[in-house]
Amino acid sequence: MSFRPRVTLASPLLDECRMLSEWLTAEGYEPSTLTNPARLTDELRTRAIDMLVVDARFAAAAVTALRARNAQLPIAILGDPDPIAEAQAISRGMTYLVRPLDRALVVCTISMAIMESRPTRRSERKRARVDVIVRGVPSRIIDVSKEGMRLEIPRTKNAAPPPPLFDVGLPMLGVSLTVRRLWTATPPAMGPDAIWYGGELSNNSRRVELAWNTLVDALPRARVSVIQ
Repeated sequence: MSFRPRVTLASPLLDECRMLSEWLTAEGYEPSTLTNPARLTDELRTRAIDMLVVDARFAAAAVTALRARNAQLPIAILGDPDPIAEAQAISRGMTYLVRPLDRALVVCTISMAIMESRPTRRSERKRARVDVIVRGVPSRIIDVSKEGMRLEIPRTKNAAPPPPLFDVGLPMLGVSLTVRRLWTATPPAMGPDAIWYGGELSNNSRRVELAWNTLVDALPRARVSVIQ
């Protein structure tokens, strides 16, 4: 996967494509748009992407083209309320996003779909409760692995989400970690008061990596259900 996950939007609705592109760009994705059904199949057979978001009217041709290349590529279908179409999409391993579209739901759905398509984590995840600082905001790490973490960051007025690459200060270790943001989600028990971010360590010094590994090794073993 590229540094900025590549999401292709395939839809004849130009205004909707522009809106989705703006949302995804702001969240650190690299969106591209396909609006011509005559070129759709050929484009999708050769284009390198990490996820497809496709209008229901384009779905049949688009899914056939992509599944021939990569059966695991995440796909979300955009459509009007239609329980039958939604059930069919889910049965084929796809997501169905109902119009009118909600920004938070769209971004969360795409983040989680891309995350779930990633290779299996190499090491065990452990529960944690570690106070950290993210962009000046006191926050908390709530679970960890050797490769990354799940952060819980309080929502603050007018606060933007962390950029694709950001620093996490760990006062208890006296180090700052460079983290690549992978996904975003709202904690089910906290509603709008906080937000979760899944991230992986990226381009840290050997000293910082050793400090992080020491912390992870010192935590008791306990499996959790939420993954990055």
